[in-house]
Amino acid sequence: MSVVAPTLTLERRLLGDCDLIISLDEVGRGALAGPVAVGAAVMDAAGARRRVPEGLRDSKLVTERRRPDVAARAAAWVQASAVGWASAAEVDEVGIMRALGLAASRAVEGVAALGAGIDGALVLLDGNHDYLSAVHPSPLRVRPVIKADRDCASVSAASVIAKVARDTYMSELHGTYPQYQWDRNKGYASQEHRDAIRTVGLSPFHRASWAITDAPTLF
Repeated sequence: MSVVAPTLTLERRLLGDCDLIISLDEVGRGALAGPVAVGAAVMDAAGARRRVPEGLRDSKLVTERRRPDVAARAAAWVQASAVGWASAAEVDEVGIMRALGLAASRAVEGVAALGAGIDGALVLLDGNHDYLSAVHPSPLRVRPVIKADRDCASVSAASVIAKVARDTYMSELHGTYPQYQWDRNKGYASQEHRDAIRTVGLSPFHRASWAITDAPTLF
């Protein structure tokens, strides 16, 4: 079955009522280890008239081999982009939803630091729940949209940018903690990852509050 490419239909309509769209999508929510990351991609009216990069999709629909190239073209296509992070320790401390809010807020601040004007902007958030507003220090217009990562090209851009950034980070951590095979599973619950946790325990990058603590911690 062919996959329908995302479009800018919603973005173009929304930009009739706002100056700027800041599109957000998260990666790493369900991982056992590593941070959650939220990508932010900025779209203005002029950018929304540009052709969507070939091959841009929700990051889950792009092969791992192709993602870095797609992410690079997505970053060059949007007006600005950034990735916000919340650590495994923060997930343990405040819970996954508030950690997502922290990462999202940091992503918004990241594009603001690059010159994106938050005042007058609309935040387009993938999903059905606004986890950003309760965390961000200033009021924002937030619109959650189910399947926005699949249907809205600017959110697809945020998705693949965040996915490549987080995958790169987890692959770098693999050099220090090779027993968990994070270069392959990126911190998710593969069988090899769970087996390693049972054998050697948890690292400082595991979400120790989650149901993965049937093995003793090493650190």
